Amino acid sequence: MPFQPLLGGLLADMKDPHSVIKTIRLTEKATRLGEENNEYVFIVDPKSTKIEIKQAVEKHFGKKVVAVRTANFAGKARRQKRADAGRTNHYKKAIVRLKDGERIELV
Repeated sequence: MPFQPLLGGLLADMKDPHSVIKTIRLTEKATRLGEENNEYVFIVDPKSTKIEIKQAVEKHFGKKVVAVRTANFAGKARRQKRADAGRTNHYKKAIVRLKDGERIELV
């Protein structure tokens, strides 16, 4: 994969949009963010950066991204009182704000 120049002359590897964006998060809060602030919530690869997320959304949906906020979440512990204790998966959430007037059709 060829290198592409990014901000400040840094070089980074452009990842495939499907490997960066895992799924879109459709919850009540995410729906409200979409209606009020033109923001959409995605579950993304935990190793991806804000720049990679921005490029993936712009390439996949063809929309202009204004801002990206990210948050890492640790998985919750499950079945603690037994020997086969486990946990849910860790994940990274990205809140992406689009340019005014642009929308992503989710239906």
